Amino acid sequence: MDFERPLGSVIQGSLSQGLEVRLYPDILVEDMRVGKFLVVQGVRAHFFCMLTDVLLGTSSERIMINPPLPTDDFLQSVLAGGSTYGTIELAPMLMLVIAPEKSPVSFNFKSTNNNQKKLKSIENLASFEAQTSAEIKLMPVKTIPSHFSQVFEASVKDFSLVFGREDDPSRRNFAVGKPIDMDVPVCLDLDRFVERSNGIFGKSGTGKSFLTRLLLSGIIRKGAAVNLIFDMHSEYGWEAMAEGKQINTVKGLRQLFPDRVELWTLDPEATRRRGVRDARELYLSYNQIEVEDIGLVQRELNLSEASIDSANILRSEFGKSWITQLLLMTNEDIQIFCDEKRGHKGSIMSLQRKLLRLDNLKYMQAKNTNNNYIEEILESLNAGRHVIIEFGSQSNMLSYMLAANMITRRIHNSYVRKADKFLSSKNPSDRPQPLVITIEEAHRFLDPAVVRSTIFGTIAREMRKYFVTLLVVDQRPSGIDAEVMSQIGTRITALLNDDKDIDSIFTGVSGAHSLRSVLAKLDSKQQALVLGHAVPMPVVIQTRAYDQTFYQEIGDADWRYVSDSELFEAAQVALDDIGF
Repeated sequence: MDFERPLGSVIQGSLSQGLEVRLYPDILVEDMRVGKFLVVQGVRAHFFCMLTDVLLGTSSERIMINPPLPTDDFLQSVLAGGSTYGTIELAPMLMLVIAPEKSPVSFNFKSTNNNQKKLKSIENLASFEAQTSAEIKLMPVKTIPSHFSQVFEASVKDFSLVFGREDDPSRRNFAVGKPIDMDVPVCLDLDRFVERSNGIFGKSGTGKSFLTRLLLSGIIRKGAAVNLIFDMHSEYGWEAMAEGKQINTVKGLRQLFPDRVELWTLDPEATRRRGVRDARELYLSYNQIEVEDIGLVQRELNLSEASIDSANILRSEFGKSWITQLLLMTNEDIQIFCDEKRGHKGSIMSLQRKLLRLDNLKYMQAKNTNNNYIEEILESLNAGRHVIIEFGSQSNMLSYMLAANMITRRIHNSYVRKADKFLSSKNPSDRPQPLVITIEEAHRFLDPAVVRSTIFGTIAREMRKYFVTLLVVDQRPSGIDAEVMSQIGTRITALLNDDKDIDSIFTGVSGAHSLRSVLAKLDSKQQALVLGHAVPMPVVIQTRAYDQTFYQEIGDADWRYVSDSELFEAAQVALDDIGF
């Protein structure tokens, strides 16, 4: 499409409802697709807009009552553009203005020569640094352009101005994709991204895991934060299955960044079966389980409120060893305990019976482990190494929620102490490195019924107070507490069909009515709506490909692609060397 040719002119609109634009006769309606990025040239500002709807109009009802025959090309061409026409609806997202002290006259292509020069310089901007320049500002939309303002297709320079460039040395920009029908990167500001908790949403099969892997790669490559990833389905560590009919795999973060990513496993046997040899084993003990951890999996264990009350009594009596002591109790011991502590025998026996399920968790040990594995994970995070915890066959919801909550609670406590130390000393060397914790099936942790008692709800509400944020990955955002959703800074959303889920995505978002239609029209694969703290305005993207080209662009400098045959030969040589 010719970016210098106007597409149409504004005929009506409002700040709350958006703009209506009538297309010129030579513009094909079928080229106007929901989610496109257009620019309206106002008198004093340029308005960056998203196309939210496409309509057909006629000047007379007689045409609709008696339309021309399909074979009557002459009459159709006579009516086109005058009696029949196309209109589009735009949602203004940003205003680009020249600072008043720099531009006392109007801001229009048809204005004075001085302003023409300024506008020409704006068009030639190629760096996101223009956002903070003295003459050019990107501002929230507080007004709308006048009647008959011209509408243009957004150019590559427009996108560079609004979303920045990945090679900008002054910012940690990371390209997550490109706009629909355009080959220009759309960048996230990773420093702003890690400032708040964020979410990746979409129904099953829309590519949430690929999007998550993409973003985590950017955070690692740019050094914006350190990551702790609870890998429920073993998709982020070493390798994962690619989408499509053919059996193929994609590289995990450990392969892309071998010196910066550590892989831990709660199921060593399953990890070795997948061909991963350097994963570190991780075990937890009963003494590390708090009553709050049991409360989180109350639904999975089918525990009553009375059983939770009994757990609190046991914790008060036996301290950290309360589960071990409970599992060793006989019926007589329980009766004696209830007589002395006024406990309920039925509730304690029920709690004992249901906690026996924890014996089936491979990573759970009855006694204290010799190694303090969580402390070792903390040391890795403090050293700037990213940690992925694989669950292998232990990926059921009971196992995942219990382990994730136990580990996160202790790590968060450590960060609270470090943050308090930094606030008291004001010494830059004491400042903790930002930590991003990635969890899947997030609605299980952030459900309104349990969110107050989980460490993840605490982190989401605290925002960046203690330098810890969440990256939640979920297909049912409606299951997440509304207060938590309102704190989600950046939302990257693939296709959703359920109205409740769509409503949840736009919790606390202004102008949501115009964005709903955009979200509903996304393709089922490799498209997402990005909005929130890390981008200047909402935008629909074709997500960046996660392939060999991406590996070479994003991986460590000494990384190179190794074919399966080369990898097998290298492994065979290594086995021969050790006489295996």
